[in-house]
Amino acid sequence: MERAWWKEAVVYQIYPRSFMDSNGDGIGDLPGIIDKLDYLVELGVDVIWLCPIYDSPNDDNGYDIRDYENIMKEFGTIEDFKLLLSKAHDKGLRVIMDLVVNHTSDEHRWFVEGKKSPESPYRDYYIWREGKLALPPNNWGSNFSGPAWKYDSEMKMFYLHLFSPKQPDLNWENPALREEIYSMMKKWLDIGVDGFRMDVINFIGKDTDFPQGEVSPGSKYASFYPFVANKEKSHEYLKEMNEKVLSKYDILTVGETPGATVEDAKKYAGFHRNELKMVFHFDHMNIDGGERGKWSANSFKLTELKKIFSSWQKGLHGEAWNSLYWNNHDQPRAVSRFGCDKSPKALEKSAKMLATCLHMLQGTPYIYQGEEIGMTNVRFEALQDYKDIETLNAYKDLVLEGDVDHETMMAYIHKAGRDNARTPMQWNASNHGGFTEGNPWIKVNPNYREINVELQLQDDGSIFNYYKKLIALRKKHPLIVYGSYEEIKNTATEDLVYGYIRELDGEKLIVINNFSGRSIYFNEGKELKLEEGELLITNYDEGSFLKDYTLRPYEARVYMIK
Repeated sequence: MERAWWKEAVVYQIYPRSFMDSNGDGIGDLPGIIDKLDYLVELGVDVIWLCPIYDSPNDDNGYDIRDYENIMKEFGTIEDFKLLLSKAHDKGLRVIMDLVVNHTSDEHRWFVEGKKSPESPYRDYYIWREGKLALPPNNWGSNFSGPAWKYDSEMKMFYLHLFSPKQPDLNWENPALREEIYSMMKKWLDIGVDGFRMDVINFIGKDTDFPQGEVSPGSKYASFYPFVANKEKSHEYLKEMNEKVLSKYDILTVGETPGATVEDAKKYAGFHRNELKMVFHFDHMNIDGGERGKWSANSFKLTELKKIFSSWQKGLHGEAWNSLYWNNHDQPRAVSRFGCDKSPKALEKSAKMLATCLHMLQGTPYIYQGEEIGMTNVRFEALQDYKDIETLNAYKDLVLEGDVDHETMMAYIHKAGRDNARTPMQWNASNHGGFTEGNPWIKVNPNYREINVELQLQDDGSIFNYYKKLIALRKKHPLIVYGSYEEIKNTATEDLVYGYIRELDGEKLIVINNFSGRSIYFNEGKELKLEEGELLITNYDEGSFLKDYTLRPYEARVYMIK
């Protein structure tokens, strides 16, 4: 398999608003990120992914872009960004930006100008349609509740918004629009940006007939996914983007592709497809949903998680490249969702186990800020403490206009709300976790005194230092990056233990993870001849595993056999 820097890299995702505030206004900013670059160097990551930093009215925290070529004032200036880029590069760190080109803000110049006249060249930059007897053009629902169309009294037409009404969808059928986007991308790449994470990039090639969808029982609107996600037109546009822009730079590109299958991913990220380097799939992010989607009390099943990971590891091997992640700015915290945050010991052990499980797989690992210190979900008691538009709209939809009671909905929010990932980074035990000297834009998780960077840097056995070791192992052993994958089938413990084998050039890596909070006899241990190998890493002391093959609660073990 051909080697590449982006295959061997470890990426660290920063949500700038919540990372580090340098000026006391309660909002994280670019100078704050600059101040913490040495922390990222210490961790050992190679790439920083910045969530949107462009000028935005912040209806959806920066994913509604008003100006692609200017920086959000709260975050700093273009000079601050260039300084960040320069200092990061000097320290051996690459920087990728979030590219949000399925939609803009309704305050973007293109949208504003397009509404002024039917003859405006910008009118066709967006998707406008006549209604039907004063009703929207079809019955699609928005991702953020309500219909996916909004009527504009000036235009006397509806425009499509798959997300907030303040995020009108762009019309990728228009060649002039595409050229504007490619020009903007080149400007950022030419000042030194090292790639893009592309927001819902698999939505750009829509079915322009905009047919009616099927409304599920209990829903008000139809899902737009069958008519929007993973259509052939998206591949046509990405090939054009690659030809005109991406292929001319040595960069990392990763597409956010909700609903993408393994076969879809081979098209987006196939080694010879000339589209993207890799994609984010969502199979494991949808594992604990219910009839109301993410708003559910359901827990994940390890057997299903293993099935998902194995299908992607086996399916893409030799054909395309995997991205590896447990959480991001839109998802709950990994240790709260897939591990256990009920006690300090369980949190520490399960966070390390989850890290081991993910970082030993084939693909490029992504660490979301705070994951490396075991930051957890937050349980705000008051709805007004939540800021996320998706959460607030869902409360209105399901509680105020639906049949879910307040207590149940708050439990759903505590489990699955996006603000779980957006509470400020916990740097130390001082006020507001050292994030700001002012009032933070969203409250800090109250556990910041027990879970913070300063404490973990002082503790050799911390979650942070365990991540450092995992990253160092990946850099040392090509097997971890490029080796084949085979799941260890363990019928007796299939819903408790996840084991797999990686192989490359005569070397074998055996990875065993106990996902349960109790001791488990792992009977496959004898057959694997682990005593012939070297224990590369474990989240416990060496113990007596090779004598009795009993895994302790949330224990992870990795053996190298040559």
